[in-house]
Amino acid sequence: MAEVPKREVENIEFVFEVMGSPGEGIDAVDLGDALRSLNLNPTLAFIEKLGGTKRRHEKKIKLEEFLPIYAQVKKEKEQGCYEDFIECLKLYDKQEDGTMLLAELQHALLSLGENLEDEQVEELFADCMDPEDDDGMIPYSQFVQRLMSDPIVFD
Repeated sequence: MAEVPKREVENIEFVFEVMGSPGEGIDAVDLGDALRSLNLNPTLAFIEKLGGTKRRHEKKIKLEEFLPIYAQVKKEKEQGCYEDFIECLKLYDKQEDGTMLLAELQHALLSLGENLEDEQVEELFADCMDPEDDDGMIPYSQFVQRLMSDPIVFD
């Protein structure tokens, strides 16, 4: 078994109770969501490399198989942290006051890197976004804080 602290194993077991079925594990299509619910941030490419699938019912991942995956993702250095995301969003902060245009954030999420779908961006904004002001600006640090503290699971 992978070297995962007992408290983290309890959290993983809870995720398996919620996302999986007893004795069968979780569907491999949900691997990324399971890892993100445990406060990890793997890329889609990394999830696929670890055995994640794009279609439901192709493969199941049991708890014993998940623990080494979890340990590997936890060691991965390519995950962004709060400061990394803030530094990136400062590029859009033209007034240097901690705000950016909501439309620019939406554009970035829809078209850059591992882009999201329109519905995912709408759900993300509904869960994590303060209302925009009269000029269309939003405070991006609160957005990142909420995003990182409450992982969003897309259906």
